[in-house]
Amino acid sequence: MTAVFRVGLIRLCSRNTPAALPVAVAQQQQRFISGKTMRGGPLVMPHKPYPYKEKEYGVFQAMFDKTTKRLNENSKIICVEGPIAAGKSKFAKELADELEMLYVPEANMDMFYINSYGYDLRQLDPKLPESCRSFDVVNFCKEPNHRLTPTFQILMYQLRFEQYVDALAHLLSTGQGVVLDRSCYSDFVFLETMYKHGYVSKAARSVYYEIRGNTLTELLKPHLVIYLDLPVDAVKQRIKARNNDYEVKSPVFTDAYLKDMENTYKQQYLKDIATHAELLIYDWTAGGETEVVVEDIERIDFENFDNDPTEKKMKDWRFHNEGEWSEARIQYTCGKPDLMNYFNVPRFDVPELLRDPDSGKKWRDIWFNAPGMKYRPGYNEDMGDTGLLSKAKYNMADNKI
Repeated sequence: MTAVFRVGLIRLCSRNTPAALPVAVAQQQQRFISGKTMRGGPLVMPHKPYPYKEKEYGVFQAMFDKTTKRLNENSKIICVEGPIAAGKSKFAKELADELEMLYVPEANMDMFYINSYGYDLRQLDPKLPESCRSFDVVNFCKEPNHRLTPTFQILMYQLRFEQYVDALAHLLSTGQGVVLDRSCYSDFVFLETMYKHGYVSKAARSVYYEIRGNTLTELLKPHLVIYLDLPVDAVKQRIKARNNDYEVKSPVFTDAYLKDMENTYKQQYLKDIATHAELLIYDWTAGGETEVVVEDIERIDFENFDNDPTEKKMKDWRFHNEGEWSEARIQYTCGKPDLMNYFNVPRFDVPELLRDPDSGKKWRDIWFNAPGMKYRPGYNEDMGDTGLLSKAKYNMADNKI
C-alpha cells in the first residue's frame, strides 16, 4: 500500500513536469557514447552528482531533484563478459577510464566474508560446524563436489545482483555510466556448467532459478555487452600463465568443463541478452586494443529503436516521464533492502542448502559476536565507532547483505 501511495504521489507531482530536454535535443545528446579521445577533453557534467550514499532519495527529494537533468550520452550500463582468465578486468578498467565511467570489479566472496571493519569472518571456521563454514572460489576449485558448492554459487549471484543494483543507483543519481566486470545476468552460465558436471543437484538448481526469477525482473538490463572470446586451449594457457595454484591444480577446469561454459555463454546468454542490449564480440586470443573497441562503441546508435514501441532493444530504459525515472531511482537507492529480500525463498526440500537447528544456533552465536558484527556498521563501540547516542539512522547505501 505504501508503494502504491509513493508511486501515485510521484506521478502526480511530475504530471506537468517537462522532460529535461526537448525530445530532439535529448536524442542528439544521449544516443552516442563518446570517449575522452574523441571529445578532446573530459566530459562536462552540468549538474553535481547527488550524494546518494549519504543522503536519502525518496518521494520528497524527487519533487525537487530531477533525474534526467544529470543524464548524458555516457549514462549507460556496460557489462564485460568472457571466459575465465580472458583479461576482462584489465580491459574493463581501460574502457571505464576512456569513457569516464565507474569501474566495478568482478564480485568475489571477500565482499561477503570481510566486513566493513576489515575483519575476515573466514577466521571463524575452526569454531563452526562444517555446514556453516566459509566456501569460496578457492574451495570450489579444490573440492567442487562439496555440499556447499550450490550455496557458494547462490551467494555469488546475490553479490552480483547487489553490485548491479548499486550500479543503477549510481547511474541514476550521478549521471555517470558504469562498466561492470561480469554481471548477475551471466551468472547462470556458471551454475549451468556446475550442474552439467554434477557439482550442483537438480533440486539446488531449481532453487537458484526460483531466486533468479524473483530478482532479475526488478532490474534494468544493460545497454551494451562486450564479450571477449577465447578458445578453450587459450583459456587453459591463460590459467597456467597466471599461476594460481588452486586453479592450475584444480580438477574443475577440464576441456569438457570449459567447453560447456563457452557453449552456455554463446548459445544461451549472448543469444538472450542480444534481444535487449547491443552486443560486441571480439577474438581476444592474442589480446586486443581498447581504442579499437571504443571506436566501435562510439558508432552505436542507442536510440535507433525508440520509434518502434514493440522493439525489445533498450525497452527497459524507455521511461515516459520524469516520475517514472524517479520511481526507478528510489527503488535502487533507498529501496535496495526490499530488493534483497527477494532472495528469501523458503525451500526445505534441498538438504545441501539447509542447516540443522543446533548448527544454525552455534553459527549465529559465533558469527554475530565476531568483531564488528554485533550491530550495524557505525554502531560498534568496540570497533571504535563514536557518537552512538546522536545517530538517528543507519545508511541504507552501506547496508550489507
